Amino acid sequence: MTPAERLNHPAASPPLVDVRGVVMDYPGVRALDRVSFDLARGEIHALMGENGAGKSTLVKILAGRQRPTAGTIRLGGTEIRPASTRHAEAHGVSTVFQEIDLVPTLSVADNICLGREPTRLGLVRRPRLRARAAAALRRLGIAIDLDRTVEELPTAIQQLVAISRALDCDARVLVLDEPTSSLDASETGTLFEALRRLREQGLGIVFVTHFIEQVYAIADRITVLRNGARVGCWTTAALSREALVSAMTGRRLEAVHRGPAAAPEREPIGAPAAHAPPALAARDLGRRRSIHPVSLHVSCGEALGLAGLLGSGRTELARLLFGADAPDTGRVEVEGRPLPVGSVRAAIAAGVAMTPEDRKSQGLLLDFSVRENIVLALQSRRGPLHPLPRAEQDRLAAHYIEALAIAAPGPDTPVGQLSGGNQQKVLLARWLAVQPVVLILDEPTRGIDVGARAEIERLILDLRARGMAIVLISSELDEIVRLCDRALVLRDRTAAGALAGEALDESAVLAMVAAAPASASIANRTVDEDAG
Repeated sequence: MTPAERLNHPAASPPLVDVRGVVMDYPGVRALDRVSFDLARGEIHALMGENGAGKSTLVKILAGRQRPTAGTIRLGGTEIRPASTRHAEAHGVSTVFQEIDLVPTLSVADNICLGREPTRLGLVRRPRLRARAAAALRRLGIAIDLDRTVEELPTAIQQLVAISRALDCDARVLVLDEPTSSLDASETGTLFEALRRLREQGLGIVFVTHFIEQVYAIADRITVLRNGARVGCWTTAALSREALVSAMTGRRLEAVHRGPAAAPEREPIGAPAAHAPPALAARDLGRRRSIHPVSLHVSCGEALGLAGLLGSGRTELARLLFGADAPDTGRVEVEGRPLPVGSVRAAIAAGVAMTPEDRKSQGLLLDFSVRENIVLALQSRRGPLHPLPRAEQDRLAAHYIEALAIAAPGPDTPVGQLSGGNQQKVLLARWLAVQPVVLILDEPTRGIDVGARAEIERLILDLRARGMAIVLISSELDEIVRLCDRALVLRDRTAAGALAGEALDESAVLAMVAAAPASASIANRTVDEDAG
């Protein structure tokens, strides 16, 4: 009997984990609203939803990192109230978070038993420690030199060591938070083989991911959260990709086959204007464990949207274009001139600017003034030997405070004291001051009020009308449709296709996101081989 058949069988055993009516309140916000979730023995259950859906909060509750405001959690029919990660592990619930939590300089064996070392008279019993570590690895069906340090191992093997550590405490439930986020297709296949082995041993596995195809490759059931509430739970075989995307986004897919066929992955989107090279062009630009090779171009006075669900590779592609990450393949050109790869300084010098998604941690210096933040990029381009005169700094600050209607007491006000919308305007002002050829905007309206959003959208349209090339990333599909001439749709770190003109609408984008890939990934091929 397959896992899915066991789940639907009338005589199926009670759930291994049964979460009922869980509420999680923070000051001013309800992160989870009466969420219910269950996990069976020998099941891989995918937990999906967009950013802010409540997945991380539910994972933290299961892991004992947070106590819910209301609701119950039962494990094997007995109510539990884990008050810490160690307490949850004592009940048999182990969690492996997205960031691999291992000590790089310690051995594999020491990492697996870290904090739970067998001792006698205050001394670690090395033979017993090694035996326990080996036993945990055997559950995954892998053999690793126990004496190797973790920093010597590939990322995928480090992930398996982290899972082995979770299994060392006699886990009955394994919660995996984005375990494949930094793995390539081959490494993901290796991980999936280990997870199937654990499933056959009767372990219940909660699999949190943004990758749609991986869910269909490995999961028995899917639960979708949206805005802190449970949308529904389905067996994977009974839920189409279109229905899954609709459940995650809250948008109904209409005219699923609307729009042109997907463009070849490695072909540019459209043809550049004959009279001039595009403002920005990329050919076969890719990075291992980040995004598969993609080609694109955007001309002056044009806006290109990068659309797709969270985790699709939008930000990863933008970082490659800006030089924040170095690609493994491909090249970038600005106005026909090759751009040195992996160099933000070279990108800025060539006229490329980028506002990051997280403006507070990656974009702004919150303790610095509005003036200092605005002139930062311009001063960086001039170099330390050519400081920008204070009079010029004051002139630029005054100009952009007025031009962008930045609400601040004065140019010397620390940016951290401004509202989110005004902080975003300061970040935009910084890059407008260097007069870029290309402006890459990663979620420029996220977390700001309606009025500020409208102002920033008007600014984007105005910049495009003045001839600037815009690359826009937004989770709001209506924003992509209203502000962009064309859109490159990404799915699971791969270019799924392109939409332009009248064919660019929300339904067409969602349909392209939900469409099954033309060729199966390594992880999918493994499933097909198992089925055969």
